[in-house]
Amino acid sequence: MSVIVELTVPSTAFELGRILRVEGPTQITLETMVPLGGKPTPFVRIRNDARETFERSVSDHPSVNEIQLVDTHDDETLYALDWEPSDASLLRRILDLDAVLLGATGTTDSWGLELRFPTHEALSAFQDHYVEEDIGVTVERIYNPTKPDAGPWYGLTPPQRETLAAAVSAGYYSLPRQISTQELADSFDISDQAVTERLRRGISTLVRNTLLVEEPEE
Repeated sequence: MSVIVELTVPSTAFELGRILRVEGPTQITLETMVPLGGKPTPFVRIRNDARETFERSVSDHPSVNEIQLVDTHDDETLYALDWEPSDASLLRRILDLDAVLLGATGTTDSWGLELRFPTHEALSAFQDHYVEEDIGVTVERIYNPTKPDAGPWYGLTPPQRETLAAAVSAGYYSLPRQISTQELADSFDISDQAVTERLRRGISTLVRNTLLVEEPEE
């Protein structure tokens, strides 16, 4: 089962962070990484007021062959970066583990990355790498993706979602329990059995669409 991790890494420890240097409060967004000619090509977006210094800084970096303007919209510009990632870089380790860079946002000090690893074992190997290399990675969140057809509420029906949310807010799952199913039922003007069934089916749906997600066959 694949796993998604959101993490923060210092700009100086992330190769693209060292290349895509920005000044002041300027923020860079990595739109996507496209494999072109056997190497990953980043597409990055930056505000127009930082274009001049950004282009000059990136072009001067020894790993960069070319920075190409792709599109300008409103006050932002999109670039494609032709570069040569080093074999020892953090990004190279990510790619070697068949992980996918889903998104990244950088500032002068740090980059926030969202990565999808094919297995928990691959994520563990990545964690071993940055620990061994003494890279100051901060993991913000780890979770499994949901089923593609689960929808924005993980497959829950509106009554299930409403009842589960009310149960948690009212302390049904607290220790000690702060509300009974009968009291929940009275608040929805339904039977005790109907509330119990909504909670049972809702929890079952959440587990199936999050914890029990199977990988699609190739």
